[in-house]
Amino acid sequence: MGRLFGTDGVRGVFGRDLTTDLARELGRAAVVVLSRSGGHRPAFVIGRDTRGSGALLEDALLAGIVDAGGDATVAGVVPTPAIAFLTTALGADSGVVISASHNPPQDNGIKLFGSGGIKLPDAVEDAIEAEIGRGSEPGPPGRRLPVPPDAPSYLEHVSAAARARLDGMRVVVDCANGSASGFAREVLEGLGARVETIHADPDGANINVGCGALHPEVVAGAVARSGADAGIAFDGDADRALFADAGGGVIDGDQVLAACAIAMRADGTLTGDTVVTTVMSNVGFHRAMAEHGIRVVSAAVGDRYVLEQMLEHDAALGGEQSGHVIFRHHATTGDGLLTAVWFLSLAAERGVSVSELAAAMRRFPQVLRNVEVPRKDDLGDATGVWEAVRAAESQLDGSGRVLVRASGTEPLVRVMVEAETEDLARHHADTIAEHVASALG
Repeated sequence: MGRLFGTDGVRGVFGRDLTTDLARELGRAAVVVLSRSGGHRPAFVIGRDTRGSGALLEDALLAGIVDAGGDATVAGVVPTPAIAFLTTALGADSGVVISASHNPPQDNGIKLFGSGGIKLPDAVEDAIEAEIGRGSEPGPPGRRLPVPPDAPSYLEHVSAAARARLDGMRVVVDCANGSASGFAREVLEGLGARVETIHADPDGANINVGCGALHPEVVAGAVARSGADAGIAFDGDADRALFADAGGGVIDGDQVLAACAIAMRADGTLTGDTVVTTVMSNVGFHRAMAEHGIRVVSAAVGDRYVLEQMLEHDAALGGEQSGHVIFRHHATTGDGLLTAVWFLSLAAERGVSVSELAAAMRRFPQVLRNVEVPRKDDLGDATGVWEAVRAAESQLDGSGRVLVRASGTEPLVRVMVEAETEDLARHHADTIAEHVASALG
């Protein structure tokens, strides 16, 4: 059996991989482990996204926490970064988010933050996993609590990060029928933007379906049709954002991160002239950073690993091509709303379009193939796959890049190829993907 916790918590199909019984045990085990390390009754903050299974998992998780003696503040449907923010603001021992982020509606997940709003380290997750199923002597029950009326406001926190007002800027926002649905309009209109929202009517079964950050071309098309200045596409739990320009072009996380890094270096706020990204970042990103004298540190995929490297290198900025961006002076995790406010207000401050900001880097054609396989853990021993990778790298001869890795959250192997032309990248990606399917299928 593999490790229960993946790259971003416990995740899988509701009712099969992630059940209410497991959620209850996770809550109990988390109380036991955190009580052991903290020496007191632990306090939690719980939030969820808009999936239909979220309320059931919330009730089960809450029962496990309270029965084991923990206190839990229930925030309801909120973006993932709002839980990281509230965990710190309320002085809680842990924040818990019930969400499968960008995954389809039938999936759900449970991820935990520590007391500083930072995702729990692997060692603590392992201790919680080891505690599951052991049982414990019942003690005094804990309490279910509402968010205090005087708690710091997450929306005010996000709005305060703006570099300039957005007066008159027309923005189309794709909320992915997820957690951003009840928040994005208020934040952006509060800064003066004229906002049109799409996919902001969650029904429990439509989160991420044909919309949001998984399908940025949707908001890009809406921007082009409406004559708006920009578009934003959030994922289901609103911890990441992608953008569209006025011409209907998609702006990915690498381009956003490049523009932000260059601006922060000019401001003197890019500590150590360093930015952290992942192994998935585009070759063009690395070239743009080199041209501006910015050092790049690469991390494993996942914003928790980006943050680990940011802390190790005292970096103020880090992120992923997928749209997770961490502004460490403002947040401890990827935050789509915060990224949207920062990026759009940078354009407003400079009096330029978002496409001009994105032009800070040339994006090399990149082709990604997600190969569904039943044995992704055997990738390291798949000799034929790695021979195909070496052959592709030899032919690219330094003018591109190949990356093959197992997904941390899904039964997939991801094959990514960058090259000078899309045709060449597609050829190598398809060839390697065929080898993956043959070896691990």
